[in-house]
Amino acid sequence: MIRRIIRIDEQKCNGCGACAAACHEGAIEMVNGKAKLTREDYCDGLGDCLPACPVDAIRFEMREAPAYDEAAVKRAQAAKASEQSCSCPGSRSVTLQVQGECEARSETAVASQLSHWPVQIKLSPVVADKFDGAEVLVAADCTAYAYGDFHSRLMRGRLTLVGCPKLDGVDYAEKLAAIFAQNDVRKVTVARMSVPCCGGLEHAVRRAIEASGKQLPLEVVTITADGQIRI
Repeated sequence: MIRRIIRIDEQKCNGCGACAAACHEGAIEMVNGKAKLTREDYCDGLGDCLPACPVDAIRFEMREAPAYDEAAVKRAQAAKASEQSCSCPGSRSVTLQVQGECEARSETAVASQLSHWPVQIKLSPVVADKFDGAEVLVAADCTAYAYGDFHSRLMRGRLTLVGCPKLDGVDYAEKLAAIFAQNDVRKVTVARMSVPCCGGLEHAVRRAIEASGKQLPLEVVTITADGQIRI
């Protein structure tokens, strides 16, 4: 049927996610750092997402599209509410209070230096206040297991993002470039394993910095399989 529905200009989209949050029907999702209309049958054509977009990347158009399926939307909303009630911390954006040394001694042997959720590169928002003025640690998954002093030596004072290009099967360069370009990041540190395949993460960060158009200081820390650190 021909009806009014939205169109998202991916070239204009800055990946802020405001439209996805404003779409109560769940028709819009963030895919590889860009907003996409993933369910045309969830779009009611009312346009709550339009005023939420800061770069005017969304507009109405009349075109062929499936009819709005209100029943399906309600089922999806109920399922989402159920998932959120028991979702893992990695799926929600949360700022944490980093423990002080004295507080850590009374509760745990070692103070955690994790300051936020999510930590996965794939789940991280592109634009967030936490990035402004931050030093960012981009770490390969295995480094935290291989290096015993990971929290105090590498995570302390840094905002941590983790991933593994080999396991995730994605190129992080585009997402990281958007983060570096659209936030006031001060410095980037890469923590990688010494194995050759882990070089993909380092190369992605280097390409991301170049693509961002900024001259960001970069430090690369390499962890060996036996837990030694090389800078």
